[in-house]
Amino acid sequence: MPKFSAYDGTELAYHLRGEGEPLVCLAGGPMRASAYLGDLGGLTAHRRLVLLDPRGTGDSAEPADAGTYRADRQVDDVEALRVHLGLDRLDLLGHSAGATLAVLYAAAHPDRLASLTLVTGGTRPAGIDATAEDRREAADLRQGEPWYARSRPALDEMLAGRDIEEVWDLVLPFMYGRWDVAARAHAASDDEQTNFAAADAFYADGALGDPVATRAALAAVTAPVLVLAGEYDAGPRPARAAELAALFPYGRLAVQRGAGHYPWVDDPGAFARTVAAFLDPTTDDAPSRAR
Repeated sequence: MPKFSAYDGTELAYHLRGEGEPLVCLAGGPMRASAYLGDLGGLTAHRRLVLLDPRGTGDSAEPADAGTYRADRQVDDVEALRVHLGLDRLDLLGHSAGATLAVLYAAAHPDRLASLTLVTGGTRPAGIDATAEDRREAADLRQGEPWYARSRPALDEMLAGRDIEEVWDLVLPFMYGRWDVAARAHAASDDEQTNFAAADAFYADGALGDPVATRAALAAVTAPVLVLAGEYDAGPRPARAAELAALFPYGRLAVQRGAGHYPWVDDPGAFARTVAAFLDPTTDDAPSRAR
């Protein structure tokens, strides 16, 4: 796989999948290797995915300074990748914590974006946080699921302050639109793909900057922005995602029905069609792009 040197000399790796114009993809977790993104529901039929392994994950090296795992410090990794790829402007997609990083990048480098796709995340730098009530509201939508009676008490315990590791296996089904074989396999790869020590540093104090300043910076982003939320997702709920979309001059919201936090796993075709239509300005369903 190709590699490049980040601003501090750390060797970072990325993986190329598909053909066409490049779409740089930032993984979430936080600090999970990009392998879990797969082909993003078949988006490789429309774009060449550039899947960055965050520093210290996957095939990327661990940095000498663990402080560089902070979200704000990784903005420079994205910029270094842009320069390495020889792109004047990026089509950038981020998922979950990767969407947080993408928002921080947009605030720092608005002129380097061709488009921005934020998938089930990205609200926190703007001061839009998921609440316990959001999580309960999303959970209430799943009352018909066979696992609900066992998982809902675990979620309530987590929201009451119980160590998340003690209940995580029971809470996991809430993260997917369908808790089927594909979802279970996807979830099972999390432990081996995530650098948990680095994840603790990602959201260190000050890593997300000043929400007021970030909101002002996002208002200067003239690239088109798609904020994609899952109907069943708790972080963020569609209403919170709509708040984020409204901060961008050319932002729009899409809510994928029946989807949780990993919409390309829940319905690959629906996810790929939505994102492809946004990225291709010649598609009838695509939103207006900034000129």
